[in-house]
Amino acid sequence: MASDSLAGLDGGVDGYGSAIRRRENTARRDLSYPPLPEPLTVPVYDNHTHLEIADGEYPLSYREQLDRASSVGVRGVIQVGGDVETSRWSAAAALNEPRMLAAVAIHPNEAPALEEAGALDDAIAAIDELAGQPRVVAVGETGLDFFRTPEAGRAAQFRSFEAHIRIAKKNNLALQIHDRDAHEAVIETLLKVGAPERTVFHCFSGDADMARICAARGWYMSFAGNVTFKNADNLRAALSAAPRNLLLVETDAPFLTPLPYRGRPNAPYLLPNTLRGMAAHLETDVSLLSAQITANTELVYGRWDAEPVTAAHDVPRPDQAPHGGLA
Repeated sequence: MASDSLAGLDGGVDGYGSAIRRRENTARRDLSYPPLPEPLTVPVYDNHTHLEIADGEYPLSYREQLDRASSVGVRGVIQVGGDVETSRWSAAAALNEPRMLAAVAIHPNEAPALEEAGALDDAIAAIDELAGQPRVVAVGETGLDFFRTPEAGRAAQFRSFEAHIRIAKKNNLALQIHDRDAHEAVIETLLKVGAPERTVFHCFSGDADMARICAARGWYMSFAGNVTFKNADNLRAALSAAPRNLLLVETDAPFLTPLPYRGRPNAPYLLPNTLRGMAAHLETDVSLLSAQITANTELVYGRWDAEPVTAAHDVPRPDQAPHGGLA
């Protein structure tokens, strides 16, 4: 998740798949959703998205988001939590929606405040419980963020990250890593604790050398819309260095909207823009790259229909749901 400020919502977006957070709108941002791209011939999955966050002048519900995504060849998404509330929402939403699987975690930027309040252990325990729920396929996003967190808060980030690694291994789940300005520390922690078999660097932000380090250990690299930005030569170099069998693609919606719509609300239906930008840089066929990434994604998380949905109604707000947030 990008670090834009978020605000709470008093209720759902429109009663048709409620969001529980809202991205703050700025005066200079175009708040209209971009048009639908040309549909992909070979479908793909969005490795990392935040449909619990409403954005735009006229926010879309998560089902509206997924309907648009389906229409352009985005087969499904990994819906990612960043605290206990959004992780419960993600787990509950995945129970209702066959195009969604869930990842649950405490975001590294949340860990210091929880530690200071004496609540980090309880939050980690809640994530541990959610990790065993049906259709939860990953622990994430967890990791380290030295951009937003000063030195005083980093011990809490390390403690939380190591706990999340253990939860992922205990439950045989993939691990989705948030790594911002902390490449060496993230890698050292993974090597010290022992990385899960399926480890994913969400919104990969390293360079070609880091891509080669990840490749040597079989860690997956997921590229977001910022790989299309004009100033992202380091990301495109990393993309070139990454083996095709370790590539994933994501939106990190509603953040990191790919060109030519940078700054506008992002959504899973815009994933084809990023994928086409990747294919153009790699000088490969879009359908070939889509097929490879789809196979990679299913190796990491399994099939979206492996565990059927168990409910057929809208997702409740976490404070209205039974313990654990599951409908």
